[in-house]
Amino acid sequence: MYTILAINPGSTSTKVAIYQDTKAVREITLRHSTEELAAFAGILDQFDFRKNIILDAMREAGIELSDIDAVIGRGGLIKPVKSGVYEVNEAMIDDIYNRPLGHHASNLGALLAYDIAKAAGAKAYMADPVVVDELQDVARITGHPDIERVSIFHALNQKAMARAYADKQGKRYEDLNLIVVHLGGGISVGAHCKGEVIDVNNALEGEGPFSPERAGGLPAYAVAKWALSGNYTLQQINKFITSRGGFVAHFGTNSAMEVANRAEAGDKRAILVQDAMCYNIGKEVGKMAAVLKGKVDAIILTGGIAHDKYVCQYISEMVSFIAPVVVMPGENELEALAGNALRVLEGTLTPKIYK
Repeated sequence: MYTILAINPGSTSTKVAIYQDTKAVREITLRHSTEELAAFAGILDQFDFRKNIILDAMREAGIELSDIDAVIGRGGLIKPVKSGVYEVNEAMIDDIYNRPLGHHASNLGALLAYDIAKAAGAKAYMADPVVVDELQDVARITGHPDIERVSIFHALNQKAMARAYADKQGKRYEDLNLIVVHLGGGISVGAHCKGEVIDVNNALEGEGPFSPERAGGLPAYAVAKWALSGNYTLQQINKFITSRGGFVAHFGTNSAMEVANRAEAGDKRAILVQDAMCYNIGKEVGKMAAVLKGKVDAIILTGGIAHDKYVCQYISEMVSFIAPVVVMPGENELEALAGNALRVLEGTLTPKIYK
């Protein structure tokens, strides 16, 4: 029996699970408020804070470091890679510290896995990082040659949910066309064509729907004037786009549940902004349906906000004419991570080398 530690640091939470083969023996989700995380200057400064949470969870579960056979973390903003499992190595660590594509909590996944695995005498892995790049060439081109679209999205959960849906249908993921909508602190909408995500909004840097934390797509000229106003630094604007936009900007909270409660209580502003988020998600699904030329087997709504029936109903009413809408709430990312690590330990999957 193999003991696997899976780590998923998100923008608003740290999720940890200890698996013995395919069975989760301990799973914990710790939520982090905007105020709590504001104490740290940057994402990487949260390393010790998140590491201590993980080690505490292990102690509570009675798991010693020496019990661990492998540690696998959520992959972050490294160089674009193909879908798969990668062994965390010095090249990856160096890129995260010195050449990150951006700043997001997912960057901590490999760092935490590597550090804890080293102490445990085990190997560290990551699977389907947020920079999985399967975009078709035509999706990369924008209206100016200096700017190319890049793939940054919730690859791990999108891929896991797409495969889980295919399994339930008795079909292969590689034989289906799916639109997968990840509803979380950030929102990504991907067009899965026969096993590859050929188009998806950049869910971190200002594309697609706004979300509890992201500003989403904004009018380009308005952003240019905003940036050149002299009122903000580039770093401040980056935070407005990536972590202090959406609900945080409108309401001062990154809690979709809090905004939903305000809306249910009759807060007109909360109703309008929540509806606007759902409306923009529906529009993005329509775009991905066009990418797939209308040949869509299912639209999957997943992620934490997919627990909200109102949100799912609003989106479904907009897009159900395209294909059946399937709600698969929550994130099975820890299970997906542990499953990938188990296949490596059992020898049925060979990890890729990051260069």
